[in-house]
Amino acid sequence: METRNHEKVTVMKQIKSRLGNIGNAITGVGAEARRLAKEDSRRIVHAFKVGLAVALVSLLYFFDFFFDGFGVNAMWAVMTVVVVFEFSVGATLGKGVNRAIATLLGGALGFAAHDAASYTGDKVQVILLGLSVFVIAVVATFCRFFPKMRTRYDYGLLIFILTFSLISVSGYRNDEVWDMAYGRLTTILVGCCATVLVCSLVRPVWAGEDLHKLTASNIQQLGTFLEVFGGVYFQEEAKDDKNQVLLNDYKSVLNSKGVEDSLVNFAKWEPRHGKFRYRHPWHQYLQIGSLTRQCAYKIDALNSYLSSDVQTPLQHRAKIKEPCKMIISESSSALRELAMGIQTMTCSPSRDVHVVNAKSAAAKLKALMKTGLWPDADFLGIVPAVAVASLLTEVVLCTVKINEAVAKLASSARFKKVDRGIKKELSLDKMQRTPSIEGSHINIVVE
Repeated sequence: METRNHEKVTVMKQIKSRLGNIGNAITGVGAEARRLAKEDSRRIVHAFKVGLAVALVSLLYFFDFFFDGFGVNAMWAVMTVVVVFEFSVGATLGKGVNRAIATLLGGALGFAAHDAASYTGDKVQVILLGLSVFVIAVVATFCRFFPKMRTRYDYGLLIFILTFSLISVSGYRNDEVWDMAYGRLTTILVGCCATVLVCSLVRPVWAGEDLHKLTASNIQQLGTFLEVFGGVYFQEEAKDDKNQVLLNDYKSVLNSKGVEDSLVNFAKWEPRHGKFRYRHPWHQYLQIGSLTRQCAYKIDALNSYLSSDVQTPLQHRAKIKEPCKMIISESSSALRELAMGIQTMTCSPSRDVHVVNAKSAAAKLKALMKTGLWPDADFLGIVPAVAVASLLTEVVLCTVKINEAVAKLASSARFKKVDRGIKKELSLDKMQRTPSIEGSHINIVVE
């Protein structure tokens, strides 16, 4: 009896433990769902949009009127919605156009190959169809290695190979190859149209707008770092939790290349919307992003000297404090002005003034470093201060290049010119960025 009771107690404990694990898992999933929704509420809207599009095209299969016209091929419309629907309008349009054109070309070429092979004998027909599938697959697959083709048409090439193979090979066993090709093409076009309409008309997410905000936010974070760095390095401010967060925000800029490349590719598919005209110079955002990351790497090196084991004594730092503070102040102001200008699509002459002042301060710092500031100081003790001074002059050069790239973008995109007083009324202090990559979804939140 005691053994049985002990076994029952053990079993009950195991059941409770497993139930507890299940409950914790459910709670964890719920917490993660709340976090994702809080980061970007557009994710919830996107989920409802996909459900709406799938429900709409499902009517082709549910109602007899549509089913009599499309038959079983109606399921291709549902499959198209599931595959093509992406987070942004640009990504959805890109996939939709790729799928529609690839299906049309692949179906037409497949039908032509089947029709041409049908005039020969059975053995020759098999050889011709097999050879055509081989050649098309080889050529289309090799084309995927071309950088431009891979960037914009990789999905279309895959669908082209699939459609050509299905139509040409299936036609050997099925005499109704035309009806099959026509049915699949029409249902896929219906699915693409439904997807694009829902994605574009119901709370659209524009990749171009996300790219624009991301570029401004990245530059803004560099300016914020410099603003805090000066006070912390010269010990005018404490390195508290708030400053620590501001000093680490720039790190997301270092890994932004993949996000920017994807957003530029998606933005090129999008029609005119908001302030973004047709043929907006999206490629110039890549140049600005590259220069911003170069500056972020300099800043990353600067950040390492705040927590380095070897620190230059404060009395030695004081000798280069004035030109360094001037560089930090002017570079930070210039970067913040540039970010503000991109965000609001305006041009302000004050940013050029800050850049000129930063270059002047960098020249003074270089001249000062040649005068032998620390004749009696320990060499190893002053190395960090020399490195910081050198990095600050490189930051000025990066700021100059970013300013030139933004000026080029402003000219191409026709930014509005405003005076300095109007620009002061605008503020990006509340700008925050939360990028996330989930499969093919790329979400950017800028508030």
